[in-house]
Amino acid sequence: MRSYTLHLPRDARPGEAYELDRAQLVPDGFSWAAFAFTVLWFLYHRLWLATLGVLVGLIAVAVAGRLLGLSPFMGFLVTLLVSVLIGLEASSLRRWTLARGGRPVRDAVVARDAAEAEAKAMARWLGPTPPPRAPVAFAGASTRPGEPVIGLFPFSEGRR
Repeated sequence: MRSYTLHLPRDARPGEAYELDRAQLVPDGFSWAAFAFTVLWFLYHRLWLATLGVLVGLIAVAVAGRLLGLSPFMGFLVTLLVSVLIGLEASSLRRWTLARGGRPVRDAVVARDAAEAEAKAMARWLGPTPPPRAPVAFAGASTRPGEPVIGLFPFSEGRR
């Protein structure tokens, strides 16, 4: 099972189908396409800043390998490790770009494939109950007024 995030414009409201035409589902996890076709994958997904960053990073790794006098095998190994890192972080960079463009994560679903994830996300978005929202404060937060708190330790100073 794989998790997917649903990205919609900030002003989209649960239950409205109008914005679902422009919704994007981003799978979480390793991206084989980003691993194999690094720069082309980023260009295909219109991730311009990420493309530029990845391209500069790959060029910097190649130049550093040359300056350090790495053997061709070690250069290949370093490039392979960088490609693995890119495959691991490609989905996160895609989510970051969507959030920067005004399409934050609105929901997350777990499904076997993209078609099932799309069906689940649309059913939750259009269903009678809106998708769950992130809590504003964590459950263990102190709500007692007037209690002095230093840092992250919610203990009263008088109880030492």
